[in-house]
Amino acid sequence: MTAAIQAYGLSKRYRLGQTRDLSTTLAEAVSAWRLRRRHTDDMSLWALRDVTFEVSEGEILGIVGRNGAGKSTLLKILARITDPTVGHARVRGRVGALLEIGTAFHPQLTGRENVWINGALLGMAREDIRRHFDEIVEFAGVGRFLDTPIKRYSSGMYLRLAFAIAAFLEPDVIVVDEVLAVGDAEFQKRCLGRMSALGNEGRTVLFVSHDLGAIGHLCDRVMWLDGGSIRQDGPAGDVVHEYLAHTVAVGTAADLADQPPEAAAVVKRVALTDGAGGAVDPVTRGDPINVWLQTETRERLQSLEVAVWITDDEGLRILDEGLLDTPSLAGALDDPGTYDVVLEVPPVLPAGGYVLGVWLGSEAGVIVEREVLRFTVLPRVGDREEMGRRRRLASPAVRWIVTGRG
Repeated sequence: MTAAIQAYGLSKRYRLGQTRDLSTTLAEAVSAWRLRRRHTDDMSLWALRDVTFEVSEGEILGIVGRNGAGKSTLLKILARITDPTVGHARVRGRVGALLEIGTAFHPQLTGRENVWINGALLGMAREDIRRHFDEIVEFAGVGRFLDTPIKRYSSGMYLRLAFAIAAFLEPDVIVVDEVLAVGDAEFQKRCLGRMSALGNEGRTVLFVSHDLGAIGHLCDRVMWLDGGSIRQDGPAGDVVHEYLAHTVAVGTAADLADQPPEAAAVVKRVALTDGAGGAVDPVTRGDPINVWLQTETRERLQSLEVAVWITDDEGLRILDEGLLDTPSLAGALDDPGTYDVVLEVPPVLPAGGYVLGVWLGSEAGVIVEREVLRFTVLPRVGDREEMGRRRRLASPAVRWIVTGRG
């Protein structure tokens, strides 16, 4: 099968104070400067080291790795946004990049005007924009507000429109970075469906996401980047399993000590607790579970949000809840300080294995997004079921009643 992407020994180095590399974006320069602050004994930082791989035409490759592993740098090299320091990449055909979506929007212009302008900037011909215009608007779900200046759009509407425009590009290779942070569950489902359709059309997709369930659903092959190098590349299930085994703590509590010191806010610790705030280990089916997080806000922020998700051992997302889903808590974390945040989870989880993830961010962007715990819910004493034998999404407390009619 013909290779759509061939990468040979890709390496990318950032230097403190480097200003002559005009292909480096402002965001990359700021990121490199922040990282350099923690490496004062070294005048350079390698974001990628000797990355070599191929992707066949029509293949959907998932890319996973911790923050700072080099995922976004790799995509920017393949999208020709930045150049590698060493090595080279060959990409056959036109490339479409869904990276920092919406950056070319003009807030004073309407949604309709921004579709035309943003589509043109992304390389769409006028006829292509006209042909896909109605589909873009329907996909984004902003028809009622099409002639409203987008400065009045909510952040969700803004990002949905940005993704919808990019999703209807018709390139040969699409590189996608964390678009599933956009919108609600229904829109995320449409995003996945669109990317799957692109693969079925014979287009090549590189998909970066922290949502391992989405990675497993969409991709047959996954590449794991660790410290700028490829740690594993193979079948999606095998790689995701190994990634979780090596990067996520096992148990019911974890300290998140590896967050950047310059971050405006952090999640310091996560634990599963009982109703009284005590430790829960092990977790038994039917036990109420509280997810307790200790967060720290280091500078005044706007609409700081924390969210928690739980997936089962097959990557299916069982729970996904955000603090700001409760309107009365809007702004609760915005002021500098340390906070205890508790999410009460009803006792509905069946016996089996689970992964707990946390998200922290604001209108300025994502700060933390990662899986933090792998835990097991054990059967209750007397349960007839063996763990994993009876597959079901939820196992709430129920009561059987039998009345004789004799």
